[in-house]
Amino acid sequence: MVFPSLHSTQYSAPEKVYATDRIVMALGGRFIPIFITPNQITLFRMIATPAVLALLILEQYSFGVPLFLAVASTDALDGALARTRGMITEWGKMFDPLADKLLIIPTVLFLIFHALPLWVGAVVIAIELLIIVLALAWRSSGRDVKANVWGKVKMILQVAGAFMLLLSAWLSVPLEAAAATLLLSSIVFASISMLRYGI
Repeated sequence: MVFPSLHSTQYSAPEKVYATDRIVMALGGRFIPIFITPNQITLFRMIATPAVLALLILEQYSFGVPLFLAVASTDALDGALARTRGMITEWGKMFDPLADKLLIIPTVLFLIFHALPLWVGAVVIAIELLIIVLALAWRSSGRDVKANVWGKVKMILQVAGAFMLLLSAWLSVPLEAAAATLLLSSIVFASISMLRYGI
């Protein structure tokens, strides 16, 4: 498999702009300078993830939890910029969803040892790994794998569930049941996303 280049300026055909994209742009995305590309934001998410995980492992929640939310929110930002500005690239299609998984999977692993039931965490992680395998297989067969609304809802639910569990660990607030419900709901949307050949 030939991996696309981060620095490629060859943009793919425009994709559907979602309502969430317009909300993100209205909330501040439109102020992002044009010289900052969606791929650079994706790369930032990948680079910042180890810092997030290190802070969580060291139980520095006052820094780690806000940083987790800030880094996770860049998933919505890079996608909104790419679709509204016509800056979708093959690199972004491949590495944007991978960056999400590099953040979510280790965070869920961390949470398993704190408040998350083992079976819930195992299912979330298993389906994320399955998505990676299927996406690589679909790309190898020439299929176009791209974001869809189901995958976007899945990511929102995962981030919300993980955030609630981190808040629970940080502030000793009983949010475990609600967080587990959100994470389990994300599995439903992940399954639909895979059936639609999207991630």
